Amino acid sequence: MNNYSNDNTARRYRAHVSILGTTQIHLRNPYIVAWWSAAFPGFGHLLLSKYLRGFVLFVWEVVINLQSNLNFAMVYSFQGEIDKAKDVLDTRWLLIYIPVYIFGIWDSYRTTVDLNKVFVLADREEHKFNSFSIGAMEINYLDKRNPVMAVVWSLFVPGLGQLYIHRIVASFFVIIWTVVFFYYSRGLEAISLLFLGEIDKATAVVNPEWLLFFPSLYGFALFDAYINTVENNKLYDKEQRGFFREKYQSPSFRVLKGLKVN
Repeated sequence: MNNYSNDNTARRYRAHVSILGTTQIHLRNPYIVAWWSAAFPGFGHLLLSKYLRGFVLFVWEVVINLQSNLNFAMVYSFQGEIDKAKDVLDTRWLLIYIPVYIFGIWDSYRTTVDLNKVFVLADREEHKFNSFSIGAMEINYLDKRNPVMAVVWSLFVPGLGQLYIHRIVASFFVIIWTVVFFYYSRGLEAISLLFLGEIDKATAVVNPEWLLFFPSLYGFALFDAYINTVENNKLYDKEQRGFFREKYQSPSFRVLKGLKVN
């Protein structure tokens, strides 16, 4: 149940609040979105709340990366062993990886440019949208959150920052893959051995092929949680201004332009 139902009187809506989260359109830098798609295919689309496309590209990246031994090749190249990096790569999988990788970057850039244009039009139309949603399973509403806290929770476990700001779909997806990456990389086991001072065992037990997924995952979780908290706060302020202007401001109220106060 929402406090406002879409009556299709607007061509574009700036935001939508549902029990699964708050989805909104806002201005984004297309180069930053494209960069996240380059860091890990799918992340650029997840930033845009294009979840289905983002999920497909993310799973594609994991599967093809593992089959082509791309992360193993990166480990060898970091160590300066270029010949080993070439030998370990499976070109049967690598050659179908490259076109989709480039598509993810291009499509996220193109979509960001288009959504920026849509935002300008929706912002000028300034149509009303629902700000409160309640159902049998969840409650979601516009309110203000602390961006720093979103970052802190994301540092503990990627996905908790999204859960803090009620981005349920993105949160579940990131948390599930965090568990998968931790399990197969044996990262927590390596950390436990490091605390015990057994550095050689920690190095031997870790699986670098899965461990290399973590920098991108952690970086995305931090960035996405922070940016969406800031934008949700802006959306809350704008919705509140519109509500007070409509319900409490006198129709005869006029702002005097050019008036100087000493």
